[in-house]
Amino acid sequence: MGSTHQEVSASHEAGPAPAQEPARKAYTPLSAAIDVEACLGLLEGRWKLVILFHLFDGQVQRFSDLEKRVTGISQKMLAQQLRQLEADGIVLRTVHSQVPPKVDYRLTPWGQRLCPALDAMLKWAELREHYGS
Repeated sequence: MGSTHQEVSASHEAGPAPAQEPARKAYTPLSAAIDVEACLGLLEGRWKLVILFHLFDGQVQRFSDLEKRVTGISQKMLAQQLRQLEADGIVLRTVHSQVPPKVDYRLTPWGQRLCPALDAMLKWAELREHYGS
């Protein structure tokens, strides 16, 4: 005898239900390869991953703080990499109207979702020694 699974919705008294993930797209090997390559393209750049790892703690970072934390990066390059991450929807830039101007950065919710994906890549890379290469 088989069993059935029934979804039970949360009561409205408990608050709104959490946002559901969109339905997964069906991939062919080619379309999967193309989409993964596009994702990796968003992270290309000498400094983007370093910047992202500094933002993964969820804290809002001022430009000057990022400049101190990302050793070896120029102001121009930091601004360029942050602009690209912002244009791609990974980083949110907030300008506060004050003198002197204050600008800070944080990950968008979608950008924050990169953290477990990159962590999984690190774990995968660590397994290389175990499996030999």
